[in-house]
Amino acid sequence: MNVIDLGSTVRDKITGFKGIVTSRAVHMNGCDRYWVQPPVDKTGKTVDGAWFDVVTLETLKVPKIIIEEQNLTKKPGGFPSRQK
Repeated sequence: MNVIDLGSTVRDKITGFKGIVTSRAVHMNGCDRYWVQPPVDKTGKTVDGAWFDVVTLETLKVPKIIIEEQNLTKKPGGFPSRQK
C-alpha cells in the first residue's frame, strides 16, 4: 500500500491538479483516496479541493514535522507539532 503523509504537496498524474493532502480515506476494498486542497487563487478566494486515488498521485514535497516536548507540569496539553 502506498501511503502519502498528510501535509505533503502532491500532483495528480492524470489531471495535473496540485495541492496539499489534508485528509486520507482508507476503504475496505483497498481503494485509498486522498483529499487534495489547492492553494487560494490570485484573488484570495479558497478553491475547492477534490478526492484522488492514491495510485494517481505523485508526491512533490514532504513536510518536515517537528515535535517538541513540553514541560507538562507547567502547561496543559501534550506534544504539539509544527511545520518548518
